[in-house]
Amino acid sequence: MDNAEFHAAVYHVVRQIPPQNVTSYGHIAKLIGMPRHSRHVGQALKWLSPETAPPIPWQRVLASNGTISSRGPGTNGAQRQREALEAEGVEVTQGRSGELHVNLHRFGWFPAVGSIDTGVVHNDSEGQTSNSDDDTGSGDV
Repeated sequence: MDNAEFHAAVYHVVRQIPPQNVTSYGHIAKLIGMPRHSRHVGQALKWLSPETAPPIPWQRVLASNGTISSRGPGTNGAQRQREALEAEGVEVTQGRSGELHVNLHRFGWFPAVGSIDTGVVHNDSEGQTSNSDDDTGSGDV
């Protein structure tokens, strides 16, 4: 899977996260068959344009422990993510050290690998196309 295919698969799956639900970067990576590429999922979402059509609900993807990832010093990305989630009805709490957190047991969306459309299409040995949900983790990304 090259970079463009990886990004397309990430966006395709993220668009399927229902409102008032969240998932993790790592779970998105597993769903698209690249389980060791959670950081790449974050990078794919980091630079999305607000004008992307159809919109990609990037705010619904969090760290595996339910925290909203910092967007780096001097940015307001974590606060924007909090506001977008709260606007959907997702409760965001603030921990003692200031981290923003979502209860994954209450708001989590974690479908089984192979149970949703990943948008990834491969040709088999006979030239037939199929949706790939393998969990090999191999690829160019």
